[in-house]
Amino acid sequence: MRLSMTLTRYIGKSFLRNFFTIFIIFLAIIFLIDIVELLRRASNNDNVGIDLVIKMGLMKLPFMAQQIFPFAVLFGGMASFWGLTRTSELVVTRSAGVSAWQFLMPVILIAFLLGLLKISTFNPLASAMLSKYDRLNAIHFHGKSNLLAVSRNGLWLRQSSGKNQSVIHAPNITIVNNEISLSHVSIFIYEGADKFLLRVDAEKGNLAKGFWHLQNVTINAKDKKPKLMKEHWIETDITLNKIHESFSPPETMSFWNLPAFIKNLERAGFSAVRHRLYWHSLLSAPLLLCAMVLIAATFTLRQSHRSTGTYVIIGGILTGFILFFLSDVVFALGLREYIPVVMAAWTPSGISLLLGLAMVFHLEDG
Repeated sequence: MRLSMTLTRYIGKSFLRNFFTIFIIFLAIIFLIDIVELLRRASNNDNVGIDLVIKMGLMKLPFMAQQIFPFAVLFGGMASFWGLTRTSELVVTRSAGVSAWQFLMPVILIAFLLGLLKISTFNPLASAMLSKYDRLNAIHFHGKSNLLAVSRNGLWLRQSSGKNQSVIHAPNITIVNNEISLSHVSIFIYEGADKFLLRVDAEKGNLAKGFWHLQNVTINAKDKKPKLMKEHWIETDITLNKIHESFSPPETMSFWNLPAFIKNLERAGFSAVRHRLYWHSLLSAPLLLCAMVLIAATFTLRQSHRSTGTYVIIGGILTGFILFFLSDVVFALGLREYIPVVMAAWTPSGISLLLGLAMVFHLEDG
């Protein structure tokens, strides 16, 4: 028997209603927890007021909403299917010749569309807001700002040395055995924030412990003739670890901007494993949400209308915990490059989908 359009809309509306209800409840809990944590951190900082705390909490909220999508789909699906089972609507539908796959299809389609919406529209908003949150967090709670930027023009670094500020630019970077070499280096040195002192150009620069070692150097100071030097040293507190830590986290970059950033990062000589892993995990989101629908169905379709929701709740919590643990383990292996990045990013979605398919097939045929 073919599923009627009326029943399709009814099942779809039921799922969306439960999904958004659970989604909003999760968001409210997370927002309150974040606000409490920010207030605790701000208690020793007189420059951080309640208005900034609330602003930062709201800025982080879209990113957290993005993280709870799979769990909202899982619990939303469970609530919908359990409701249909409890009211015997599912029994009547199955008696009329409707298979499990037929009434699951509307929910799977909605989950897939939610996944596409998440990566195409919601993710750019969440990443932009998280980027602003990170900047405010760095300035107000850590007293620092980002010292690095990577673009098509190469590497840009900012460093402080006493009262002076330096901006370093190099179009070509080489990293061998954890040692950084720059070619065609330009260093702009300022007194304070904006008073230009001099420009240093070098054919080559190497990052040593505590200083930049420059070769074939030209120094252009204000109102002075250029000075040529074979070697020159400039003090620095920059290390390779600090440079890696200063890259924009992949979570602060939109799905659409990540491929270009990954290309620029690799062209500059740095590893883009973390960013590539995150991009593939975003790409797998629609598949993961579909898998959550199938897993939700396996916990609820065989429950009688007399049964309580204990089994459903425990099953959902355990599934969410296992999925979270599996994702963390596989992602860690991917970051270490023990397994390919694509495999690490797609494994949680793939395993969840295969598990869900197997269990629904068992319910349908068994």
